[in-house]
Amino acid sequence: MKTTLRNLLPATALVAALAFTPGCVSQKKYTALQTQNTELTSSRDRLQAEKNALEQEKNRTEEELRQRLVSRSQQVSQLNETLSGAEKTNSQLSADLKEREQRLAELQTKLAEKDRAVQALRKRVADALLGFNAQDLQVNLRNGKVYVSLSEQLLFKSGSTKVDPRGQEALRKLATALKGNQDVNVLVEGHTDNVPILKGTASIRDNWDLSVLRATEITRILTESGMTAAQVTPSGRSQYVPVAQNDTPQNKALNRRTEIILTPKLDELFQILEQN
Repeated sequence: MKTTLRNLLPATALVAALAFTPGCVSQKKYTALQTQNTELTSSRDRLQAEKNALEQEKNRTEEELRQRLVSRSQQVSQLNETLSGAEKTNSQLSADLKEREQRLAELQTKLAEKDRAVQALRKRVADALLGFNAQDLQVNLRNGKVYVSLSEQLLFKSGSTKVDPRGQEALRKLATALKGNQDVNVLVEGHTDNVPILKGTASIRDNWDLSVLRATEITRILTESGMTAAQVTPSGRSQYVPVAQNDTPQNKALNRRTEIILTPKLDELFQILEQN
């Protein structure tokens, strides 16, 4: 048995020696190089893939930036157009405002002229009618108009439509003061109390008829005294516009009156208002 083992030792040593021969060393290097080559190839492929991914990301980013730039350029263009339009609009608004201010100034000037004309008209009428009793004839300024209020006592007998001589005198003086003044409209309003007209009164059915006929008679006297017929309008208000309650003889007397309302023509003012 010992002999057999001893005989095998040289063979084992031979195998070990063969393992360290030059051929075996080259094979190990080759295997190592192959392994290294495989790793390098894998690294290269990985790097190439990363490069491709980065290039795609770069392209996407560039496209997004390009689109944003286009969008921003469009927005800037729209803003410029809007600003340009706004400037034009502001310019137009400024011109319109300036024109309106001029019209307003013109309107204010005309209103001031109208007020002065009304004041002058009131003074002229009041001066022309100075000699009459204040209870029978009053000249007042209301709402930009001149009101000449004449009592029934000055103008008419009870139930009559014929103007008394003293009333005719007042009307002629008023017509003289207004003669030639075509810028004034004249409205003659007849008023009564609420006492019904006596049945059987000739040509007069009620207070409507009485107020209209009295206004017509006064209009006739004014125009015959020189006023232009086209500027005088008769109107009957009957008992429906009283200045006092119809509860006493004194108040009823106040309501039995004729009001001559003088209104300056406002055509120029209306034209200015229409332009605004």
